[in-house]
Amino acid sequence: MNKKILLVDDEKGIVAMMKSYFEMSDYKVYTAFSGKEALQKVVCKPDIILLDINMPEMDGLSVCQRIREHLSCPILFLTARIETSDKINGFGVGGDDYIVKPFDLDELGARVAAHLRRENRKQGQSELRFFDDMTIDYSKREIEIARVQVALSKKEFDIVELLSTNAGQVFDRERIYDVVWGLDGDGNSDTIMEHIRKIRTKFAALSLHQYIETVWGVGYKWNG
Repeated sequence: MNKKILLVDDEKGIVAMMKSYFEMSDYKVYTAFSGKEALQKVVCKPDIILLDINMPEMDGLSVCQRIREHLSCPILFLTARIETSDKINGFGVGGDDYIVKPFDLDELGARVAAHLRRENRKQGQSELRFFDDMTIDYSKREIEIARVQVALSKKEFDIVELLSTNAGQVFDRERIYDVVWGLDGDGNSDTIMEHIRKIRTKFAALSLHQYIETVWGVGYKWNG
């Protein structure tokens, strides 16, 4: 299976150049042009990430810090300059290496290949997604908001999992009940209202974001 690489840089020309190079080397290439977009793209579970440090809004160090607790793949920083203090900061947030711009593509490819040869941590990767200030780790069945873990019951997490993995899709109470409790459940769809009330209360204690939106007369949808 082809190795998956995520390229993150706000300079589209550099991304296009790297994308072409790695595709010719049989990598499956994913791209992002901002820190926020990078957080969305990690759902592809890359085997390695090339991450520009100097990006607007959310820089590479912040992105690395956000995802490192959940992804164990190598992260190589791309930077136009590097000071000792920058290296210390980068390694401190979980980076594995630095590539200084301008770089030789063949050297970059060799660095990537070397990290992948040493990499056996990917077997422990989690299935996770990022929504605003929330991180959901579906493999561990854990949710964090602003790096604080949210304690949900099994059914509460099941409801969040259904809605969040189908973001934007509207589910009525009967459909949620059938999926989460199964056709043999001994309750009724009114149970969903109480569970969603509890979920919202727990989320509201840590965030102002309305993750579960009510579509009046229809049901509920995930607002990531």
